[in-house]
Amino acid sequence: MGVDGHAGSGKSTFAGRLAAALGGAPVLHLDDIASHEQLFEWTDRLLTQVIRPLSQGEPAAYTPYDWRARAFGPPRPLPPAPVVLLEGVGAGRRALRPYLAELLWMELPREESWARGRRRDGAEQREFWDGWVAAERAHFAADPSRPHAGLLVRQRAEGYEVSPGPGRRPGSGQDVTLSDGPSAVW
Repeated sequence: MGVDGHAGSGKSTFAGRLAAALGGAPVLHLDDIASHEQLFEWTDRLLTQVIRPLSQGEPAAYTPYDWRARAFGPPRPLPPAPVVLLEGVGAGRRALRPYLAELLWMELPREESWARGRRRDGAEQREFWDGWVAAERAHFAADPSRPHAGLLVRQRAEGYEVSPGPGRRPGSGQDVTLSDGPSAVW
């Protein structure tokens, strides 16, 4: 399952809460896969190290990137599980969608997301954010995720609201709700 959205939109927090609600589902953060040199050019490494082994029911191992040291660390195991959450900008990219059971999009405008991310990361990351914004714009212009999201997730003062996304497949049997409105999660 993929959780995508703009940087600063709350993907990591939501994925953590969803993982806990799913009984401790593993979460792979794409920040561990990307690097300064490959902000979005990491698809082949993710497919080789994680997606292909897990899709065959085998354990995966990936080398997480240390953003401060600017180097990849030792391999980290990722065992197969009924649900594995893939969280980060680009989780819903074209090359990964065939492997996702569902794509969730964090519904927060990009400018608001980026402002949240800049506040979170502070002055130390100011230069990084300047380059990041341009790279993220280019990524989503070439390979948008939101149009393919089956669910849109909006953070509320308390919890989340989940509603059908533009990529919801009619007749998929995934539209089970307890009311006519969007569902509230947690």
